[in-house]
Amino acid sequence: MADAVIFDLDGVIVDSEPVWEEVRRAYVAAHGGTWQPDTQRRLMGMSTGEWAGYLSGELGVDRSAEQVATEVVAEMTRRYAERVPLIDDADAVVRRMAARWPLGLASSSPTRLIAAALAATGLADAFGATLSTEETARGKPAPDVWLAVAARLGVDPARCVAIEDSSNGVRSAAAAGMRVVAIPHGSYPLDEDARALAALLLPSVDALTPEVVDRLG
Repeated sequence: MADAVIFDLDGVIVDSEPVWEEVRRAYVAAHGGTWQPDTQRRLMGMSTGEWAGYLSGELGVDRSAEQVATEVVAEMTRRYAERVPLIDDADAVVRRMAARWPLGLASSSPTRLIAAALAATGLADAFGATLSTEETARGKPAPDVWLAVAARLGVDPARCVAIEDSSNGVRSAAAAGMRVVAIPHGSYPLDEDARALAALLLPSVDALTPEVVDRLG
């Protein structure tokens, strides 16, 4: 039986990956950089410091990593103030899970965006521990953020079920020793190795029920 359920935020609760891609693509184009064919796949799961350094360094943006992070996050915050794109009935799914288990949130989003998203969706009180990879040594696919959230909940990582959408997210939760329920985003399918690491694949977040988690053992 699981002792806790830990959610990713982007791509699971809020449909933010397309917004991130749109904002970062426009930023790279506006600042002299060149978006590469594999850029979006590489960016998914990176911490703020990691992706800001990648845009500034490898993509040739004419801004320091610190400026990149500040300016991109400011634009994302502005977008969220207009509308947070909640996925399906993800808020109801989270509430359903919170009635049964302690919940955690392990996100690659900056801390201020996590707070904005949870405030807008009314879910701030549903999670016993929330953490951004801004506050860990390494972003996903490293397991750091999952291990830290489990520690804050006081739960053995092996007794946690992780809910993820991206390949790097699945890799990171699996590396933390968690059983992973993967809910791939239609625009960003899982890589084969990540698909193999998932204990279960679901077609949508609506399909996530307490019974599904119980069946994972």
